[in-house]
Amino acid sequence: MIDLFLVGIGTGDPEHLTLGAIRTLEGADLILLPRKGGEKADLLDLRKTICTDVLRASVRVAEFDMPVRDASGTYLDGVNSWHDAIAAEWTRQIEAHLPGGSGRVALMVWGDPSLYDSTLRIAERLSAAGTQVRTHVVPGITSLQLLTAAHAIPLNTLGGPVTITTGRKLREGGWPSGAERMAVMLDGDCAFLELPRDGLHIWWGAYLGMAQQILDAGAVAECGARIREARGTARAEHGWIMDTYLLEYR
Repeated sequence: MIDLFLVGIGTGDPEHLTLGAIRTLEGADLILLPRKGGEKADLLDLRKTICTDVLRASVRVAEFDMPVRDASGTYLDGVNSWHDAIAAEWTRQIEAHLPGGSGRVALMVWGDPSLYDSTLRIAERLSAAGTQVRTHVVPGITSLQLLTAAHAIPLNTLGGPVTITTGRKLREGGWPSGAERMAVMLDGDCAFLELPRDGLHIWWGAYLGMAQQILDAGAVAECGARIREARGTARAEHGWIMDTYLLEYR
């Protein structure tokens, strides 16, 4: 039996780890670290920093190359095939490093495994493929928490709802009926610029919690183009970018 621990680690600052996360990583028999290509080496380096600087116990660590998603077909078909390939790679790594077929395996997940992260869905594929696995989740700080903390604002209006969506959904459907505030993730094309701008306010952040953190806020009519330019410059400099933002019509 494999006990698989999905450990939320926040977004780059080792101080974001909870005591429970640290204890879980220290108690693992194996920590798997994904390599996502040279342009995202920073993400691997941050995970390595956690292993070397935060953990006091010696734990076996194995790096593996993350499969690449095929973007040529439909979005959902491509993602499902990609998740199958990742699950197969997890299985190969576990079999190679825990040949007895049992132990505690940990994977570090950016933010929290519950919020726009597919690690839990990939873990389900291990059981479906016949691996005896128990999945455990150690929650972490999310990018939304870091965004609101960085701007010193509440996530919701007084007693109001918050809609959490993706840039793709925002482009397809526009502003949802009844929404007061909207948090947007996974937006590579600044979909907020396609909304009516009169009264639209944005709080934006990239590389939240990291040394290269960038913040901007204001009326989209005034700062929207500036955010798009800053985003493009940062992506070109680092080779990757993770950002999120909160929107409100005032």
